[in-house]
Amino acid sequence: MQTAAVFKAFDLNGRTALVTGGSQGLGRVIAETYAQAGARIIIASRRLDACQQAAKEIHDTTGVATYAFATDVTKSEDVAALFDQVTAEAGAVDILANSAGLNIRGPIPTLTEANWDAVLDVNLKAPFLLAQRFAPAMAERGWGRIIHFGSILSAVGITYRTPYASSKAGLLGLTRTLALEFATRGVTVNALCPGVFGTDMNKPLMNDPKQFAEFVAKIPMGRWGELSEICPPALFLASDASSYMTGQTLFVDGGWTAQ
Repeated sequence: MQTAAVFKAFDLNGRTALVTGGSQGLGRVIAETYAQAGARIIIASRRLDACQQAAKEIHDTTGVATYAFATDVTKSEDVAALFDQVTAEAGAVDILANSAGLNIRGPIPTLTEANWDAVLDVNLKAPFLLAQRFAPAMAERGWGRIIHFGSILSAVGITYRTPYASSKAGLLGLTRTLALEFATRGVTVNALCPGVFGTDMNKPLMNDPKQFAEFVAKIPMGRWGELSEICPPALFLASDASSYMTGQTLFVDGGWTAQ
């Protein structure tokens, strides 16, 4: 294959990407990555002002069309309304990146049922609701990419992370079953599982020298991930480059899960 053809496989020109939780953290970085590859970008989260700010910054940097929508992705009626609004204002969605996430830490005796429900709703229920709404429309057009954001905790356990680890492990089951349902209809479904990156969610670890050192000790590469290092794998899963890959899990974790 010629070099030009290889690079073309990563081109997202003409595609539209919806990134949940795209106003901050890994979602924000990945949304800009898709924009740099040519995709129109839709940012969705609960705070409209944050979505609008992220969309403006991405547009100013890349020049692509960007859209911002406020929604609660844990509620089916909100997801249905989001689908209608997005379709009317931005057109059909080709790429769905479910990067919205929530982590509530603590020992089992201190966690409440509300804690459990909140984490499972954002991390597992929301990707189900979004895929349920957007995947059939992708299949009707014969092309689509769904990327679920798992974690190293999709595969390993860490104390005081029971709701989060449970939700991220369940996400892999959702990924595999959805992949099988849409495998013959042009829609791929894969999970991207980051290790430890310097996001707002991980600030409690970054600000605790003891915990920070303990985490670094578990990473064979001996360091946390740079935000830029999640971008190429995320682009791969959103593009034609991954056309023969579905139902799979891609870990970007400095070797943590290789141990």
